[in-house]
Amino acid sequence: MVDTDRVIGGAKDLGGKVQGAVGDALGTSRDSVEGRYREAEGKAQEAFGQAKDKARDVADDVGDYVGDAYERGSDYAREAYDRGSDYAREAYDRGGSYVRDGHRAVTARVEENPMVALLIAGAVGYGLALLLNNGNRR
Repeated sequence: MVDTDRVIGGAKDLGGKVQGAVGDALGTSRDSVEGRYREAEGKAQEAFGQAKDKARDVADDVGDYVGDAYERGSDYAREAYDRGSDYAREAYDRGGSYVRDGHRAVTARVEENPMVALLIAGAVGYGLALLLNNGNRR
């Protein structure tokens, strides 16, 4: 999109050139100087319009870049969330499987040797009681 300052500046530049040329041809220094002034003013306004166009293009490019970066970041975050969820679900399933397997193994050992299981349970309970009792003394 062309900025209006570029169009108006170009017109002033052209008008100033014409006025300056007419002033030179007729020998009127006032028209010649005024024409050169309008020409310079037009060139400055046209350069300003070009700068605004360039700034708008850069801003659009930056906006596109930021938008793309946001989309990529969102995609990465979504992918990380999905992977994390999959890993957590897998760990949960494995943990449940390990607990069931451990429960079966302990149950089988207790059924095979109930007296040994009672002695081990009593020893563990006694050890825990000692630990708790020592912790309260401090």
